[in-house]
Amino acid sequence: MKKAKSGHRASSMKRGAAKNVDEYLAAVPEPARTTLNTIRAVIRSVAPPESTEAITYGIPTFKYKGSLLAFAAFKNHCSLFPMSLAVIDTFKKELKPFLASKGTIRYPLDKPLPSALVKKLVKARIAEKDRKK
Repeated sequence: MKKAKSGHRASSMKRGAAKNVDEYLAAVPEPARTTLNTIRAVIRSVAPPESTEAITYGIPTFKYKGSLLAFAAFKNHCSLFPMSLAVIDTFKKELKPFLASKGTIRYPLDKPLPSALVKKLVKARIAEKDRKK
C-alpha cells in the first residue's frame, strides 16, 4: 500500500480505488465524510454547469477544461488541492492557517474550510482556466 506524500495514508488508498466520487465518499468514515460532502456542495454551487466530477489519482476531482481542483480525506485531516500555485498565492493571507505545503490546503476532519473561502478559490481557478483556453 502506497503512502500519501504527507506521510498519512489517504482514505482512498486504504479502501482501494473508488470508481466515482459517490463511492469514494461512501467509504470515508465520519466525521470526514460530512466535511467532504460540505466541501463538494460548496464547489458544486459555483462550478460551471458543464464541469464534471471524476476520480483522478485516487481522489475526487472536479474537471473543467482539465482538472479544476480536488479534495480528499486522510487519516488525520482533509485536504483541498487547488492545483494552482498562483491561486494559492493570491489568497495566501486567508489560507495561512490551512497551508501545509506548496499545493495542499489542510483542514480538520470535522470542520470544513469556510464556504466563502472555498468559493473564492473555485472562482479564481475557473477564471484561470478560462484565460488559458
